[in-house]
Amino acid sequence: MTRDLSARLLEIIEALPLKPGQRVLEIGCGPGAMAREIARRIGDGHVLAIDRSETAIRQAVAGSEAEIASGCLAYRCVAAEDFVLEPGEVPFDLAVAIRVGALDRRHPEAGRLARARIAKALVASGQLFIDGGKPLKTVALDDA
Repeated sequence: MTRDLSARLLEIIEALPLKPGQRVLEIGCGPGAMAREIARRIGDGHVLAIDRSETAIRQAVAGSEAEIASGCLAYRCVAAEDFVLEPGEVPFDLAVAIRVGALDRRHPEAGRLARARIAKALVASGQLFIDGGKPLKTVALDDA
C-alpha cells in the first residue's frame, strides 16, 4: 500500500534501482513512510532508516510495527555525519536521502563528514541517491 506516500516520494521510490534482497540505508527518514514502502518492495531485504530527530524515530517506529517485527525494517536515531555500521553489521547496497541538509550542500562540513561515513557503510558498488535530479541524482562518495 502506498496511501501514506506523497506523489513526490512515490516518484522517488520508483526511480530507485531497488531489487529483492537488497540492503537499503535511508538517511533522514522522518516518520518512516518511504522506509516502509522500500521495505515492501525489496522482499526479504532489509532497510535501516536513520534520522537525527528522536521525535521522528518515535513516529516511524510507531507506524512500522509489522515491518519491524518481520525483521525487514529497523530504525536508528543518529545524524548522517555520525553514522557508523555496528559491529558485524553488513554494508548496504544503496543509500537514499531526501531533503537532508548535510547532503544537499546546505551544510558543507557536515556533508563532507556524512559522505565519508556513508561511503564506509556501503558495498564497493553502492551508490547514494539524493533528491534534486529528475527525480534523483547520485552523489559522488569518492571525494569524501
